[in-house]
Amino acid sequence: MLTVLRVHLPSEIPIVGCELTPYVLLRRADKSVFTDDVTEFNPIDGHFLRYKWYRIQSDKKVAVCSVHPTEQATLQCLGCVKAKIPVAKSYHCSTKCFSDAWQHHRVLHERAASAVNENGSEEEEIFGRFSSTGGNVGMTTSQSNPSLSNGNTALYPATVTQRGGETWFEVGCNKTYTPTADDIGHVLKFECVVVDAETKLVVGSASTLLTSRVIPAPSPSPRRMVYVSGIDAPGNQDGDGRISSSGTFTVLSYNILSDVYATNETYSYCPPWALSWAYRRQNLLREIVGYRADIVCLQEIQSDHFEEFFGPELDKHGYQAIFKRKSGEIFTGPNNSIDGCATFFRRDRFSHVKKYEVEFNKAARSLIDALVPSAQKKNALNRLIKDNVALIVVLEAKFGNQGIDVPGKRQLVCVANTHVNVHQELKDVKLWQVHTLIKGLEKIAVSADIPMLVCGDFNSVPGSAPHALLAMGKVDPHHQDLAMDPLGILLPSSKLTHQLPLVSAYSSFARVGVGLGLDQRRRIDPATNEPLFTNCTRDFIGTHDYIFYSADSLTVESLLELLDEDSLRKDTALPSPEWSSDHIALLAEFRCKPRTRR
Repeated sequence: MLTVLRVHLPSEIPIVGCELTPYVLLRRADKSVFTDDVTEFNPIDGHFLRYKWYRIQSDKKVAVCSVHPTEQATLQCLGCVKAKIPVAKSYHCSTKCFSDAWQHHRVLHERAASAVNENGSEEEEIFGRFSSTGGNVGMTTSQSNPSLSNGNTALYPATVTQRGGETWFEVGCNKTYTPTADDIGHVLKFECVVVDAETKLVVGSASTLLTSRVIPAPSPSPRRMVYVSGIDAPGNQDGDGRISSSGTFTVLSYNILSDVYATNETYSYCPPWALSWAYRRQNLLREIVGYRADIVCLQEIQSDHFEEFFGPELDKHGYQAIFKRKSGEIFTGPNNSIDGCATFFRRDRFSHVKKYEVEFNKAARSLIDALVPSAQKKNALNRLIKDNVALIVVLEAKFGNQGIDVPGKRQLVCVANTHVNVHQELKDVKLWQVHTLIKGLEKIAVSADIPMLVCGDFNSVPGSAPHALLAMGKVDPHHQDLAMDPLGILLPSSKLTHQLPLVSAYSSFARVGVGLGLDQRRRIDPATNEPLFTNCTRDFIGTHDYIFYSADSLTVESLLELLDEDSLRKDTALPSPEWSSDHIALLAEFRCKPRTRR
């Protein structure tokens, strides 16, 4: 006899668009316990499991606070209603909640008013990328059409009346269920029964669980592109709503925080439901797709998440993907959860020409064999073998470009995507990894006249030796980071140079003095011309992420606005219900320079 011992959900708070997967503990007739699914097609001991999901309809649907989504709303901002701001953003759970949030809430009003003044299309302009008013941007097929994942439940299912007079609607017949907008404010019930495989009759009583009320997925105010090139008017919107102008392309770099590192211990300030991968993956996807970048460089993307989620989902949005997994020599977790770097590009904008994979472990072994005495090789390997990688992709542009002055000439772009070692005490290792990557890029530059983009999480703050090497082309021989070099891998320091004309894209904000750019300038460190932060946790705030470009062949047209610290600190730090990584995304729009000017 098959027996259900226990059913429970990892998180009792259901969120629209985030799949619910109950944990079902079973016991066989021989008393052994397991959690595998038992379907009608693979019964065990002559029995299988049948599942149902219900939505309670006898309770009153409630509005949910936009700031504290687990709380019921008690007041509504009429200014939001008048400005046609999405209604979900207008609700608050108390006057104190509204008062505390006003500094950030009023920005919604200001942006809505600004959009009306500019083009009269406030809702699409301000909220179209992330809210449901802009269509199913960033939503998976299962979200936009729940019947695909929730089973073949009728559109208007028959009501089921339970004891106590409660009335329920059946909304799903699979083990998993993805809440929809219709579920917001309602309680869900999961039911699991054992069925005799021969008679198809239910055996014993049903095992059930109730959720909390379904809440909408929190959505932050979309970040705007700020023009820095001196062009007052933005480019034209193309067919899918992407802002573009002739000869320009956009590049996104984003460390999305691997699920294996997103632990409750490390990020105890983030609500468990917002830290769950079921929630974060949908929120990250919605954000990434909303940016509509032509090239997307992601770091800390797990192998299984690339294969099972990001690869297939971004493919639906027109992206081709290339992935490089970390080497995995020192990783102690499951093999399929090793993270790496993934580069995506829009098939209608670029075609793949060539890729280069940089494994710093291999480079380390070659270096150690050449420089380190045999007796010290073990210690040297322990210091240098850190599994980090870089992915270099050469792409060919399909769009028209004013910079191509020779008819028929191909416009190539070289994009490097990397995640440098995280350990702050290994300054020599960080600098060696960056130097190794740059030397590889120099070889490519010698072989072809090609614009360069170097993106990623370098785990190095502005002013550090790795940042100096990238941004200045050299490292001062007296730089304090060079004091730690037990293996002598950085000697002579005169070799720490390169000839690539690399410039940090976000340093362009330091040169902007009007309009939105002036506001962004305040979020730039004047000492380094870099963002005040791209990584914000409870214990650290600073810049680790960059997009570098070759200034002889590219110019920066616009940049994605930076976030201010105050707006993030209301949730303590990142990740949060609004932003699902501990890093922020960087996005730059580039234009190719005419070759005759080089």
